[in-house]
Amino acid sequence: MEWRDTDESYRVPILSWCRHVDDKAMSQARDLARHPHVFHHIALMPDCHPGYGMPIGGVIACPDHVIPNAVGVDIGCGMGAVRTDCEAAGVTKGTIRDILESLKRMIPLGEGHGHRVPQEWTELDEFEASGNWMDARARELAWRNLGTLGGGNHFIELQAGDDGFLWMMLHSGSRNLGYRIAEWHHGIARSYAADRKIELPTMDLASLPAASQEGQNYIRDMNFALAYARENRARMMKRFKDAVQEHLSPGFTLEINIHHNYAAQEDHFGRMVWVHRKGATSAREGEWGIIPGSMGSSSCIVRGLGNADSFQSCSHGAGRRLGRKEACRKLDKDACDRAMRGIEFDGWSRISGRNRSAGEYDLGEAPAAYKDIHEVMESQSDLVETAVHLRPLGVLKG
Repeated sequence: MEWRDTDESYRVPILSWCRHVDDKAMSQARDLARHPHVFHHIALMPDCHPGYGMPIGGVIACPDHVIPNAVGVDIGCGMGAVRTDCEAAGVTKGTIRDILESLKRMIPLGEGHGHRVPQEWTELDEFEASGNWMDARARELAWRNLGTLGGGNHFIELQAGDDGFLWMMLHSGSRNLGYRIAEWHHGIARSYAADRKIELPTMDLASLPAASQEGQNYIRDMNFALAYARENRARMMKRFKDAVQEHLSPGFTLEINIHHNYAAQEDHFGRMVWVHRKGATSAREGEWGIIPGSMGSSSCIVRGLGNADSFQSCSHGAGRRLGRKEACRKLDKDACDRAMRGIEFDGWSRISGRNRSAGEYDLGEAPAAYKDIHEVMESQSDLVETAVHLRPLGVLKG
């Protein structure tokens, strides 16, 4: 842990594993420290950076309230990883490229890209939403998006482990479904606070009593988004396995599927509380975890150490150093190409539009847009132990 921040205006202190907390992220953490329903302390993971309402890489606990923006809009966003029994050293660049090309035919990639034919999932057919956020369009998108990657920082990678084996990894969440749930319930939380004249540091952190009908509705819808996100990753991983078996015919010896945007009821510091992990993952003692770097840097398979001060949590990745637009303005394409040398990927797309110059490359996901994963891992050596280091061989982005 790097430092502890307290102030007379805080209800709880801030504990940080992040070496350099962005001013905006720190301001958001201070708002949380003044929140009437936050318990014991605020924990900032080493990948901490600004979010909406609450920093990404933040962990809080509330005894009897839930805060929609302390979970975030991509509810259930998370990671999947599979270890094969194939020796990574024997896999050629040509085979890596062939697998990536097969995946592009199997899995819709990118924002706005879904299956042409609606997918079948009994849980979705039977789910009855708590509000009209689930209209006909939302249900249609949910059917078509199940088993798809999405855009932004979501990815599929083939990696070489320092255990000698080829690994498969992907990052995705609940797609449009989680966004609709988050927006709907944040609006309800704002109205709940305004109607009752509840004083909050910011309405971005509007909360709901967990036992109220409004709170129960959020928890129910959030848990459905978590189930959808887990199913989404599982379906993509099935296609990923199919693509790898088509070209290598390996066995699969370990599989991990975890969330990093969610709230769950847990026992901490002698109380049952709602732990909100926004851009953070559970790291109970011995629990498997996945901490990705950037698309050009290493990732880690970890085991949790059960650190109580972090609410038994750890970072969900390297964390952004530059915002997407900032990265496009500041980063050099040639330097970004060098950072990706030896890794199979499809290059940088050109972007255009308001506030962006014509012909500019989209470098928002370039390695230099992210923090140094080695520094991040060093900062949380008391939260997790690294079991396997992974080196990227091939990457698909949404």
